[in-house]
Amino acid sequence: MRRLLQCLVVVSLIVAIGGHWAFVQSVAWVGMTLSYSKTDSLLVALQKTLSGRHPCKLCKVVDEGKKEEQKHAMFKVEHLDFLQFVTTLAVYPLVVRDQPSCHPSEFTARSASPPKPPPRAA
Repeated sequence: MRRLLQCLVVVSLIVAIGGHWAFVQSVAWVGMTLSYSKTDSLLVALQKTLSGRHPCKLCKVVDEGKKEEQKHAMFKVEHLDFLQFVTTLAVYPLVVRDQPSCHPSEFTARSASPPKPPPRAA
């Protein structure tokens, strides 16, 4: 049960940061490379696949999905920043001290003098 929960957390984090698009894009690239390699050499197939000039249907779906997520992500980030700020204030309230935390008696004088002659600039 614990292993299942850990796997769910990992998958949730991957989806939250957009890792599912990387997986789908990788599947699309493999499929494109296989289809192009039927008529061309492997090197030419890889060049066609990764150039971006010949996107397949799946590549277009990935692009649209990423653009749609970015539109919604802008709103979510602003909202989450505000919530983080409010939560931080609630968890770590400001502490005002009447007295300074350092006393002059805590300071010590330096006994070593600077080197003579001063070091040359490199």
